[in-house]
Amino acid sequence: MDLEARVAELERRLDALEADPPPRPEPPEGDFWALEGWKERLPALGADTGGVLFTGAVTLPTGERYEWQQAAPTTALLDAGPAGPAGPDGGTGGGTDGSRTADSLAALGNPVRLRLLREILAGRRTAAELTALDGVGTSGQVYHHLRQLTAAGWLHTTGRGRHEVPGARVVPLLVLLSAATP
Repeated sequence: MDLEARVAELERRLDALEADPPPRPEPPEGDFWALEGWKERLPALGADTGGVLFTGAVTLPTGERYEWQQAAPTTALLDAGPAGPAGPDGGTGGGTDGSRTADSLAALGNPVRLRLLREILAGRRTAAELTALDGVGTSGQVYHHLRQLTAAGWLHTTGRGRHEVPGARVVPLLVLLSAATP
């Protein structure tokens, strides 16, 4: 590719990056059936301060389908003490000082790691496929990011050197991405 074509391609990519993101669709007004069901359950849980519910039914570009819901009373999230909030299995996952929760969120605080997670969800599962992507760095850097995501529980490695987002983490990851999108 000659220099002029390369510059034109870079300008096209820069324009795409600088473009305003598409507006997020708002839920139809008054269409809160999941929320209404959750609010009906709160009194039985003794959750007089309310709670949080997230749920999703997702089919990835690979054809894999995941359905997940998780709920927690507000007090479990705010008053969990040093161990952190209870997880879906009832156990605490926060570590003795909440460090596991912080590490899990910190692993998502890098644009390359977020891109790697999106690419893995889209079907690029091997380190070779991921390293071949533009803008993710060297193979050593990609392996570093993959190790951090694995240590934080956002990835696991199958026996064939393929990386996957654990099924129980797919919808929570998409919820976090949705919540963090302005």
